[in-house]
Amino acid sequence: MPLTLDALNAMSRDDFITALGSIFEHAPWVAEGAAGKRPFATVADLHRAMLDVVEAASADTQTMFLRGHPDLAGKAARDGALTADSTAEQAGAGLDRLSETQYARFHQLNTAYTQRFGIPFIVCVRRHTRGSILRQFERRLTNDAAAERATALREIGLITRLRVDGAVEGSGKPNVNGRLSTHVLDTHMGRPAEGVRIDLFEMQDDGPETKLATTTTNADGRTDKPLIGGQPLRIGVYELRFHIGAHFARRGVPAADTPFLDIVPLRFGIADPEGHYHVPLLATPWSYSTYRGS
Repeated sequence: MPLTLDALNAMSRDDFITALGSIFEHAPWVAEGAAGKRPFATVADLHRAMLDVVEAASADTQTMFLRGHPDLAGKAARDGALTADSTAEQAGAGLDRLSETQYARFHQLNTAYTQRFGIPFIVCVRRHTRGSILRQFERRLTNDAAAERATALREIGLITRLRVDGAVEGSGKPNVNGRLSTHVLDTHMGRPAEGVRIDLFEMQDDGPETKLATTTTNADGRTDKPLIGGQPLRIGVYELRFHIGAHFARRGVPAADTPFLDIVPLRFGIADPEGHYHVPLLATPWSYSTYRGS
């Protein structure tokens, strides 16, 4: 069960360290350093205080801290030797379900990165699709050591912000969640399109697409809940498939034996994990359009 901020503020020092000691990977000293800065007015203040402890640490301490993070889809992950948080985070990005070819690609990148920078590649996988992780890997290999160290520490800030958000209830929580929504408008009749099946897919560069959701529009042409909500939107490429041909067939719109439009695919990119992406479809039996709405 999540802890409350009030309870954390009132805990003994040792209990506080026990409660939050795993937020920063293998580094209970971060919680120890933050314990003396209580009370915290907001959950965001708590997280900021923990980051301040890391930033105030010596360069050698930071290096040892960075080296304590696991490789992505590495040997420790395959052997089940990760922390509970890291296991869940890597599994959420599908890194526990790779083909041997995909594992080999991660191994190659992990090795190249460690040889170049002396630390493991660190990225907040909860904010990325697998394809985006690989693109980040390749892009960051071109950084210099100072820039990459700073990037790794920023990513740890994002990783731990999500961990704190999930572990602690209280006022002033950090903004960590995005939202993906849609609606369908039948512009032939000038009204919302009810009963349209919609499939959402995450597209992959190195393997088959992954179906994330199937839903149906309601009387307002919208879905009863967001397609994705209550979590970060993973940076990557997605596709919505609208079964609009069946909608016009149900309405009795005259059509040829083979209708002009059947399933309409809309492929789009997400770049802001905490943003709101609204991707609607405006359709007639012979045309369609879209836009990024609000």
